[in-house]
Amino acid sequence: MSSEFSRRDFLRYSGATGAAALIASTLSACSGGPASTGSVGAGSNKDLVTAVIGYGNDGSWDPTQTASAFAMAGIQHMYEGLLDTDPITREPFPALATALPTDLNATSWKFTLRDGAKWHDGQPVTADDVVFTFERILDPQANVLTGNFFRSWLQEVKKIDDKNVELVFKFAFPDAAPRLTIAKIMPKHVFSQPGAWDAAKTGKAVGSGPYKQTAHNPKSNTTFEAFADYNGPRPATVKKMNWLTIVDAAARVAKISGGSAEAQIADNIPYANVDQLKQQGLTVEGGAGMNHMFLMFNTATKPFDDVRVRQALHYAIDKKKLIDVALKGHGTASSSFLNEGHPDHKRASVVYDYDQEKAKALLKEAGVTNLTINLMAVNVSWIADCLPTLAASWEAIGVKTTLEPQDTAALFTKMDQFQDYQVVAAASNPNQFGMDADLIMRYNFVPGGLWMKYSHWGESKDAKSLFAQMDEATKEPDKAAKTAKVQKYLDLIAEQAVLYPVVHTELMTAWDPKKLSGIRAQAYPGINLLQAKRT
Repeated sequence: MSSEFSRRDFLRYSGATGAAALIASTLSACSGGPASTGSVGAGSNKDLVTAVIGYGNDGSWDPTQTASAFAMAGIQHMYEGLLDTDPITREPFPALATALPTDLNATSWKFTLRDGAKWHDGQPVTADDVVFTFERILDPQANVLTGNFFRSWLQEVKKIDDKNVELVFKFAFPDAAPRLTIAKIMPKHVFSQPGAWDAAKTGKAVGSGPYKQTAHNPKSNTTFEAFADYNGPRPATVKKMNWLTIVDAAARVAKISGGSAEAQIADNIPYANVDQLKQQGLTVEGGAGMNHMFLMFNTATKPFDDVRVRQALHYAIDKKKLIDVALKGHGTASSSFLNEGHPDHKRASVVYDYDQEKAKALLKEAGVTNLTINLMAVNVSWIADCLPTLAASWEAIGVKTTLEPQDTAALFTKMDQFQDYQVVAAASNPNQFGMDADLIMRYNFVPGGLWMKYSHWGESKDAKSLFAQMDEATKEPDKAAKTAKVQKYLDLIAEQAVLYPVVHTELMTAWDPKKLSGIRAQAYPGINLLQAKRT
């Protein structure tokens, strides 16, 4: 399993089987072919792009379920939505549909499917496939991850005829257009078969997009080739791609370094290696967005049921030192759940600026003395780098701290079994799914959601108030009024500090401009090569 929390099955909803099954299941290749790692030497094959992904490829490949960075990036190349979005601007464009909706405030949108669109197995794409996909997304029993982004506003999807569908809304929802890229349409004749969803989870992929999967070797690599029958708006620009999964930072950097580098592009570049790679002639660029380290408290365990204790531990953190030392300057102290570059960002009513005296006072007010904390954390490299500063900050206010970094699979197996814990430090980036604030907050804060169960907070009075405010904001048609309502409930999330960011960070991507063009660094995990060309 990848050790990267936000790049894996971040919300591991899996219906009745539970989240642990995703982690514990034995993953096997879904297609034939040797376990090639693309060792073509110095990137000599100009028909091939070799990429290094800093996250595991052994997470779920089910587009309705996954939050794995590797899988989600691959899915963008293999599947299409009715509409898709540009990976950087996030502007929607017609994909399987022939046109954008003409009235964003309408409560019914009709789409015509592209003539000649085919699945990778040669079968035609039909309206039945669209209805099949949305029925799964909206099914409360399936409770798939993507459902969190649709069930609040989408009533149903109806077939008009083989080439036309209608989306019926519960109320006008102008933000729906970019949201539709999350709903990757899947072939009914493939995934309605017994056991097909399990196969999708372990790597089976049959889409209508510009690339098709040719081999999938968990913990090693996944390969793709151009789909000859693709007739959509963004055709493949190279014949073949080989994506290597290398979670270890040093090995990942080595794969793209030097004159004999095998790969032409790598993501998740460690901050300490940026200058080194630039000196070798590589382009290294970053994207600042929602990527963040957060703390999550178990509110069922005293004294973390007391908001003053949670706030005290946030105030105690020396964020400047954390950013300077652990992140080499590539970070910003959180002033809201949203990052400062987000269009809906506003400083929250409670901002946890470094204030150890306030932290001590809050602990005293809560009647807490001699507090000892076991901080469980994912062993992502940059998270691990932050942990000593966290511990030192808490020790400085008299809180004895034990650090317990561990593999994501190990940590979340415990969480999925609802084993007792005190505090967890991990990473997250909901920008994988989109940019609007409603979407971002529904990534974590939904009634009955896994994170609410982890924190034991979802049934509280404050949580129920939050969920009601979120629903009210979702229904608000006026953009300015919606933003005001979002910012109001963001204040509640900040004040409660149950699951809350400490810092927002920048993600770095490196590529060889002599061998690869058309690359744009993105502010969320993974890569997009739909406009890349070998040079």
